[in-house]
Amino acid sequence: MNTQPLEDNYPLLISYMKESGYSQIYIDKFRREINRILSLAPSTDLSSYMDFYLEYTKSCNSKEYLRQKRAIIGGIEQFDVFGRYPDRRRRHELYARGSYSFLFEEFKSIIDCYCEVAREGGKKESTIYAKSHSAATFLLSLQEKGMNALDEISEEAVMGFFVSSDGTKLRGCSSKKNIAAVFKACEPFFPHGSCSKVLTFLPALRERRKNIQYLTSEEIVKVKAALASEESSLHLRDKAVGLLALYTGLRCCDIAGMTMDCINWSKDLIRVKQQKTDVPLELPLTAIVGNAIFDYITKERPKTGRAEIFLSQSRPYGALKSASLSHVANKIMKAAYIRQGKGNRRGFHIFRHHLATTLLGNGIPQPVISRILGHTSPDSLDPYLSADFPQLKECSLSVERFPLRKEVMQ
Repeated sequence: MNTQPLEDNYPLLISYMKESGYSQIYIDKFRREINRILSLAPSTDLSSYMDFYLEYTKSCNSKEYLRQKRAIIGGIEQFDVFGRYPDRRRRHELYARGSYSFLFEEFKSIIDCYCEVAREGGKKESTIYAKSHSAATFLLSLQEKGMNALDEISEEAVMGFFVSSDGTKLRGCSSKKNIAAVFKACEPFFPHGSCSKVLTFLPALRERRKNIQYLTSEEIVKVKAALASEESSLHLRDKAVGLLALYTGLRCCDIAGMTMDCINWSKDLIRVKQQKTDVPLELPLTAIVGNAIFDYITKERPKTGRAEIFLSQSRPYGALKSASLSHVANKIMKAAYIRQGKGNRRGFHIFRHHLATTLLGNGIPQPVISRILGHTSPDSLDPYLSADFPQLKECSLSVERFPLRKEVMQ
């Protein structure tokens, strides 16, 4: 996604909004979203404003929060793509036409086939959109090179979509995986191996992974102490949320979405329907987690008819939003006096990562860990393996065969 025009012109949008009397809070929301788009675009495969909005849907289930994000991102798109400024009358909406509408019928049939198969298979709409959008962009690129049917697609053209003539990578593994998923789903429905041929043309791209920050054993001791201390500045709600994240590895969206009927007190079980995958998950309710939740419900939780367990701490006592859990995580880190430096990872996903690596270090089989974390794909565990230091050390090689000067090892 080319964000250079937005980077060059967005000060005009901010100036216009100031002159038109928009509140500073609303202007700041636009500014923050623009900065997010400009910072993420160069390092991700997000290729449209709809893609940036859909990233929010993966971690949040609040309709009001998503409505606000859709309006702000839509307003930025209207300015960047169409040169339209906000006018207080027209509601900002994301432009939904995309590459699909420009495709010839045979290429459209690929997208239509995938969407039908994916919906029958229970895929989420955000997943279907992401994969179909990548495939439509890919097919439109081939169409613009003169290929109007599957049999006309060449390996050179496919390679050119991902890598330029000078060897520069144009698109990453995420885009390739999305395109591959579409053509794999369509293989049985298109004869003569036309989809299989395209799959063989997809290049082998090296997937880059960042080094994942992890909680050290010393940090875990401090976190547990902060969550257990009666003198801590943490509220009972924050302690319960923190212990739930630490000992179950539940995602933030699933913690925020937990209702009273998710807990079976008599059988000591937690049952949730995962928002990311729509797959039910059952976990044991340990004493330390159950006691913390019970204390919060009986001693601190506002008396209200809401079904959600975790509520905001100010009126009108709405459900705790998924996005607000990052603030809770930050408060826990502060109470534990850890990870306060710039660039330090503080979100609850680091607790999920800690649970995975702890289980791996204790010899728990990977399929069992995947079930505990609610993964639907075994590959989802791969990023956690990079921090499984006890097993990684077993793969280390001796340097005895390579002579080194003594001072190198000092």
